[in-house]
Amino acid sequence: MQTDMMQTSRLIPSTRRAESQVFATMQHPSAGGFAKQTGLTIGKDDRQGVAISAVKALYFKYSTHKTDRQIMLETPARIEPCLFEDRLPTDLADLAVEIQRTAGDIGRGLHPESAAELADLVRIMNCYYSNLIEGHNTRPRDIERALAGAELEEATRPLALEARAHVIVQRRIDESYRSGTLPRPTSTDFLSSVHREFYDEMPPEFRFVEHPDGTREEIIPGRFRASGDGEVAVGRHQPPSSHRVAAFMEYFDKRFAAAEASPSARIIAIASAHHRLNYIHPFPDGNGRVSRLMAHAMALRAGIGGQGLWSISRGLARGIEDRGDYKRMMDYADTQRQGDRDGRGNLSEAALHSFCRWFLQVMLDQIHFSTRMFDLAGLEKRYLRLITDVVEDKRAPALVAAVLRHGTLDRGDAEIVLKTSQRTARNTLSDLVRAGFLKSASPKTPVRIAFPLEYRERLFPNLFADAALP
Repeated sequence: MQTDMMQTSRLIPSTRRAESQVFATMQHPSAGGFAKQTGLTIGKDDRQGVAISAVKALYFKYSTHKTDRQIMLETPARIEPCLFEDRLPTDLADLAVEIQRTAGDIGRGLHPESAAELADLVRIMNCYYSNLIEGHNTRPRDIERALAGAELEEATRPLALEARAHVIVQRRIDESYRSGTLPRPTSTDFLSSVHREFYDEMPPEFRFVEHPDGTREEIIPGRFRASGDGEVAVGRHQPPSSHRVAAFMEYFDKRFAAAEASPSARIIAIASAHHRLNYIHPFPDGNGRVSRLMAHAMALRAGIGGQGLWSISRGLARGIEDRGDYKRMMDYADTQRQGDRDGRGNLSEAALHSFCRWFLQVMLDQIHFSTRMFDLAGLEKRYLRLITDVVEDKRAPALVAAVLRHGTLDRGDAEIVLKTSQRTARNTLSDLVRAGFLKSASPKTPVRIAFPLEYRERLFPNLFADAALP
C-alpha cells in the first residue's frame, strides 16, 4: 500500500515546482487555496486526489526552515475564517437572540447579595468542570478547603490548589467586570494576564510541561510560545510554529475585535474565538483553561453573564449527546476547507458553522439549567425543606426565608422577623450561623445567606452530578 507521501510525490512532477506553487499560494491573505493552487485536489477519487495528511506533510516540510519564505507559509490567516462576515447564518443568529433573551432570566427575583453568594458556588462548579476536562478530578469540598486556606491532604493538595487558582482568577475577572474595568477578552494583553495570574497561583507541581522524551520545561506565566521554544502537537493538530505565535496572536486580537460591532456577533464570537485560540495554542500549557475563562469573560461583556450564575465549562464537560462531544467538535473544527463552496479561508467554514452551532446550543442548555436551578421559588422550597429536616428549631425556616429574599438581615431584626423575644431570636440566628446556613463578616455585622457544600446535593442536586430536581 502506498504511503501518503508516495502518493504526493507521484502527483507532483517536481519539488521545485511544488515549492514555488506552495509559496505563491501562501502569500495570499487566505491559505484556503493551498490544495487547489498546487494542483492537489482533495477528493474521494484516490487516483486524482491526495490525503489531507499528505498536504499537511508538504505544508510542514517547507515550514521547518526559519526563512522569509516560512513566514509567508505560516501566515496568520491560516486561522480563517474567524467570523461570519459575508452572511451570518440564520440558525446562529437565532441562537444568539435566544441566549440573549434567556440569560436575563437567571436568578430573577434573587437579591443581589444572595446571587453573589451563589456566584461563588458557581465559580467552584466552573473550575471543577474545567479541570475535569483536563483529566483533573478534584472534589468540590477540597476546592472549598483550599480557598479557605485550610490544611489539605497531601494526595489531594496539588489538584485542590490548582482549582483554587482557577477560582481566584475567575473571581478577579468578575470583579473587574462589575467595576467596569474588564478589558476586551480576546486581546493579547488580557489573555496573557489570565495565564500569568493563573500560573502565579499554581502549585509548583503544575508549573512544568513534561515532554515525550522525559524532559521538563518550566512554564513562564503569561508568556506566549516564542523563538527557541520546542514545538507542540495537540492530537492530530499541529499548531503554528513557536516563533510565529506572536504574529498569530496579533492577528487573532485584531480579527476578534471586529466582533464587538453587534450583540449577535459578540455572542457567536464566544464560540469561534474559543476554537481559534486553542488552534493557535499560544501557551506551552494551560490553553484550555485560559480559553474557557476567556469565554466566561466574553459572556460577561456580551451581557449574557446571568449574574455569574451559569458555567460554560459544565456544558463542555458534559456535552449534549455525551461527554465526548467537546473533543470531537474541537477536532472537527480543525477541518481544512473542503472546496470552493466551503468559504474562502484555510479552514472549513462549514465545520466552523457546525462547531459554533453546537457551542451556542451548549451555552443555551446551561442557561436553561441555571434558570431552573436558581429560580427563587424553587430554591426557597428546597432550602426550607432542608432546614426543616436538619435544624430542630422550628423558627429557623422563617429566618432563612427572610435572609434569602432580602439578601442580608441586621441581627437586631431577627426578633421582628420571628415575632419572638430578642434572646430566642439570637439563639435561632446563632444556631443557623454555626450550622453554616447563615454567615457574616463578624459576630456583630448583618448576616447573609450561605450555601454549605456539605448540603449541595440537597440544595442543587445536579450541580456536580446527574440528578433530578425534587
